[in-house]
Amino acid sequence: MEEKKTDWKTLLGMTLIFGILMWTFLYNQEETQPIEETGTEQAINVEDDAPIATAVDTTAVVTDSTQQAAQVGKQVTLSNDLLELKFNTKGAIIETALLKKFKTFDSLPVYLAKENDHSFDLILKAKDGREIHTKDLVFNATESTNGSNKVLALTAPVGSGSIEYRFEMEPNNYMLDFNIRTQGIAGLVNTSENPVIDWTMKAYRRSKSMTNENRYTEIKFEYDGGSDDYTGQGDTADEEAESITYVAYKQHFFSSILLTDTPFVSGLMESTNIEEINEEQDEFTKEFESKLLLEYSGGELAYNMDWYFGPTDFDILDGYDRNLDEVVDLGWGIFGWINEFAIRPLFTFLTVKLGIAFGIAIILLTICVRLVLSPVLYKSYLTQAKMKVLRPELNRIAEKYKDNAMKKQQETMKVQSEAGASPLSGCLPALLQMPVFFALFKFFPTAFDLRQKSFLWADDLSSYDTIYKFPEGFEIPFYGDHVSLFPILASISIFFYMQMTTGQSMQTTQPGMPNMKFIMYLSPLFMLVFFNNYASGLSLYYFVSNLITIGIMLVIKNFIIDKDRVLAKIEKAKAKPKKKKGRFASKMAEIMEQAQAQQEAQKKK
Repeated sequence: MEEKKTDWKTLLGMTLIFGILMWTFLYNQEETQPIEETGTEQAINVEDDAPIATAVDTTAVVTDSTQQAAQVGKQVTLSNDLLELKFNTKGAIIETALLKKFKTFDSLPVYLAKENDHSFDLILKAKDGREIHTKDLVFNATESTNGSNKVLALTAPVGSGSIEYRFEMEPNNYMLDFNIRTQGIAGLVNTSENPVIDWTMKAYRRSKSMTNENRYTEIKFEYDGGSDDYTGQGDTADEEAESITYVAYKQHFFSSILLTDTPFVSGLMESTNIEEINEEQDEFTKEFESKLLLEYSGGELAYNMDWYFGPTDFDILDGYDRNLDEVVDLGWGIFGWINEFAIRPLFTFLTVKLGIAFGIAIILLTICVRLVLSPVLYKSYLTQAKMKVLRPELNRIAEKYKDNAMKKQQETMKVQSEAGASPLSGCLPALLQMPVFFALFKFFPTAFDLRQKSFLWADDLSSYDTIYKFPEGFEIPFYGDHVSLFPILASISIFFYMQMTTGQSMQTTQPGMPNMKFIMYLSPLFMLVFFNNYASGLSLYYFVSNLITIGIMLVIKNFIIDKDRVLAKIEKAKAKPKKKKGRFASKMAEIMEQAQAQQEAQKKK
């Protein structure tokens, strides 16, 4: 199994943001193998020389199978206000799945399945070793109602028995009840070998930025009583799991999810990155396939399942109470918690409860976040102010002990400690902001509500904005075939923010330190290139966030922090009786003294 790969562009973006902030504060102070089953379960054979889904002659199994295979099925439709599904009685396959309420970026209908790009095959092993594929069978269709629900039963004869697929559709619901039942096949099939569902689907392009859409297109699945995992972003990627309760083919803002009340025994989920392998085509992002093991009960199959075809919307998925909200990538750990319990509820309140336009809601959300973090910013800036006051004294220490690096370090730490101006106290506020920055980095590109919502010159806040399109066929590597304005504004604001926080310190270059002025210009440039193909809502957030941060810093600098008062506090702190050092501090001081003594002894020799 190939090792799961991490999307390097996302990782680069998160690292870049982290690096810019941390540097600012520090300077101022991830060949398919068979699924092996345990116990008495049978393994799925997926070797190339024995493919699991090979079509074989089933004349000994299916009555008049040659005649059936030659037949062409007819179409049957199930539809409600949200969803239209067209079934082919040849194989009982969902040929098309149309979402009625949505359009693609170029105003075309949104299909989750279409033509030959979706397949669903139940494979049974007969006692004589041959295979029965439901995709080769012709089913009889029976339509009925159950109250206000529409019911479609598709039944195919198998020997003296039958296989039935039953679908039930509720009004105004993206979820479809789906049951598999067999009757009278116990004497026909080899019950020691597990039946297999082979489900394949291609993911279509629906957004302006195919690369950005593909970044959030993957298989997600739940297994082992509630754990969830995903296949990742490699050219080919696969995952194996046991006791699977759902498999989701997530296509960024839209998903097809197969759920089961009785967990699948095990499964192999495979993803092929069509966009990466074939860059010439612009129709598909990935191709998905899942091989899922079922098990017999008394020689028959009886599985109650559900099929979801709809938007990857957190509120809709969470409403089914099946842990489907995990399909939406809000981030892991604390980042996901911040998005789920703070950012998303606040954004929903602004846009749904108050009815505020989405672009304005992003600005208001940004203001709220920056105000909440302003005490942290104040603490950090106060440390910077103290360091500026101490700079003359630190320069004298540096000059006095320029030939003794150990002693210079000791005296510098002593002065900073007495003044309560340790650079580490400025790093801590920066670290406290990181979870919020990373959480928002995951929130905006996956927020379904932002899809096709416009603001100013941006026609879709979930995709990039465009102020200039390069001529056909021309593209700048890593940058793209267009120019986005919001990333430019965000990069400029980052530059001025860095000027305010580090500009004066960069006037002199310390020995052993990199050229900080070069880094100050390079960092916004990296941000400009990276965000050119990202969601414009994210760039808007960072632009407004930097402007607000600059404003808060100016207020703190000019109206809150008094340098004379800071100096008085430092002198007062120096005059206080020295506290007894803790065990760690004492040990560090002892180590430094020993190192100093060894250094002096070496000089004498």
